[in-house]
Amino acid sequence: MLAAIISRVLRQVAQKSARRVLVASRNSSNDATFEIEKCDLYLLEEGPPVTTVLTRAEGLKYYRMMLTVRRMELKADQLYKQKFIRGFCHLCDGQEACCVGLEAGINASDHVITSYRAHGMCYTRGLSVRSILTELTGRRGGCAKGKGGSMHMYTKNFYGGNGIVGAQGPLGAGIALACKYNGNGEICLTLYGDGAANQGQIAEAFNMAALWKLPCVFICENNLYAMGTSTERAAASTDYYKRGNFIPGLKVDGMDVLCVREATKFAADYCRSGKGPILMELQTYRYHGHSMSDPGVSYRTREEIQEVRSKRDPIMILQDRMVNSKLATVGELKEIGTEVKKEIDDAAQFATSDPEPRLEELGHHVYSSDSSFEVRGANPWIKFKSVS
Repeated sequence: MLAAIISRVLRQVAQKSARRVLVASRNSSNDATFEIEKCDLYLLEEGPPVTTVLTRAEGLKYYRMMLTVRRMELKADQLYKQKFIRGFCHLCDGQEACCVGLEAGINASDHVITSYRAHGMCYTRGLSVRSILTELTGRRGGCAKGKGGSMHMYTKNFYGGNGIVGAQGPLGAGIALACKYNGNGEICLTLYGDGAANQGQIAEAFNMAALWKLPCVFICENNLYAMGTSTERAAASTDYYKRGNFIPGLKVDGMDVLCVREATKFAADYCRSGKGPILMELQTYRYHGHSMSDPGVSYRTREEIQEVRSKRDPIMILQDRMVNSKLATVGELKEIGTEVKKEIDDAAQFATSDPEPRLEELGHHVYSSDSSFEVRGANPWIKFKSVS
């Protein structure tokens, strides 16, 4: 009798759940059309569209990714303050629409290289939260086996963050040269900040890319502050999308994931057509300071940060669009938030308990594929074996 009662209760629960799913599907839309901000153009007769279609599946995917990056960075902040993470650590919370929108506008086979503010791009390129946080804590399970840290993470077709300001500019041009040489129709996104835009090597990369018509999208993530210096105090011209001079450019709302996606698709198509490089300026904002050693409020006010959070937050912009257009319910988005929180907590638990790499592994992975050889240590009597 007890088994029959339990069976009947479970059947009723299943039927109610099925009805809830059916009602949710009836009340939700499969897609919606949105107006997006028009991009400012330089040396271009036409630009990205000013309307775009967002499907329910795309919206839920983008929301989950942006929320994951946000909470991953907040967890990194916590782990740093608990001294599980040491050294340099540059967080990108506030800039989630950039990394998610860029990835949505290219193919998985395309290439990306960026600056040291790289955690979000690491995730959107395919690295797991666990591998990122574990790399931040310097453990063996990290994406670079615990030897790269915050600024040096890599995966397939992602050439990491770069610690030297602007160094990724010429490297990105080199990757684009390889794409053109191989004739595979692939492109390279080369990201740098508004501070790095004043570096001479960025201008040199522009020249080479334009001269050889390389399929390179140069992307300036303008978060308004180069370390603690505002763009107005650091640059004679803050129109970074025009800095290519002879390279066409776009100024894009970097707080709107749909605007970033459509601009990236436009730029990618431009490069694939053989016209050469193009430049994008993503106008965005970081909530944290330049790095964990920077409180971020000595050169800007707390009120300024709070105003951006309340009026231009990229996650809230997407959330409002989805709810208002019935692409998702508030309950569904809250459920995603619960799932993301658990994923982050589980990853943090692993990142703080995984063992550190052994000293004898210090010379490993000097080359991606080569026979093993000896690497000299701090003195001629210390030798390490390099294993690919």
